[in-house]
Amino acid sequence: MTKFTNQYLKNTRTYVSSDPSVPSLVIKGLALHKLELGKPLCPCRYYDDKSLAAKEGYWNCPCVPMRETKTCHCKLFLTEDDWCRGESTSIDLETVKEEVERKEREEGEDVIFGDGEEDEDDDGGGFEFEFDE
Repeated sequence: MTKFTNQYLKNTRTYVSSDPSVPSLVIKGLALHKLELGKPLCPCRYYDDKSLAAKEGYWNCPCVPMRETKTCHCKLFLTEDDWCRGESTSIDLETVKEEVERKEREEGEDVIFGDGEEDEDDDGGGFEFEFDE
């Protein structure tokens, strides 16, 4: 997914976040969904049925909003005018690994993308991770 991300960043002339943990964790989530579902389903959304959402394709990366309006809900692909964009138009695999490992060390657990349960206070549009305590 890192190679795909870098190619898409180049093709769309978009940037990664100034915080390298953001694209790193999104890339991990996309990779997990690719393994689990066969499609890189957006890891930043809640789905009643992930398999169905992956088959429908609307939220498969790059999602329809990204392809049509360059709007990336996950903040993986950022336009020049986005407030949280960094200067880089690529991210390397080592950075992805380091950032995911760092985040997991900080939290004491693997970073999990969605637990299949909808949070009562979640509007369905947030960048959310579930951590086991």
